[in-house]
Amino acid sequence: MPLSEHEQRMLDQIEQALYAEDPKFANTVRHTNPAVHYKRWIIKAVLGFFIGVVLLLAGLLIGNPVMQVIISVTGFLTMLACVLWGANAWRKSPAGGAEAAAPAAEGKRKRRGEGRPGMMNRFEERWRRRQEGEE
Repeated sequence: MPLSEHEQRMLDQIEQALYAEDPKFANTVRHTNPAVHYKRWIIKAVLGFFIGVVLLLAGLLIGNPVMQVIISVTGFLTMLACVLWGANAWRKSPAGGAEAAAPAAEGKRKRRGEGRPGMMNRFEERWRRRQEGEE
């Protein structure tokens, strides 16, 4: 949803104040792409998953039964944690699962509330009128 003119002006003022106060930090924030962090997390999760597979297989090959269980369970838990970590990073990434699922959910919402304005639309309209001084 695009910002209103008033919100855009306020955002621009905040950005200018940030540049005036700390230009080095502002440049760092402006040029940092969050998608890079999620890609790193996914790569680390994949590597961790393979380490878990190696631990699981190594646990099966060891002769000591107690060490077999400990190492195999550690490998399995490592694999599970890395799958969850990678799935979370994939879901949060801009090209990940959130965008793929959004059109289907958006279509359902539109069909469900076609004839009447939604609660959020009413709130946004009230907020806009307050900001413009109509109320």
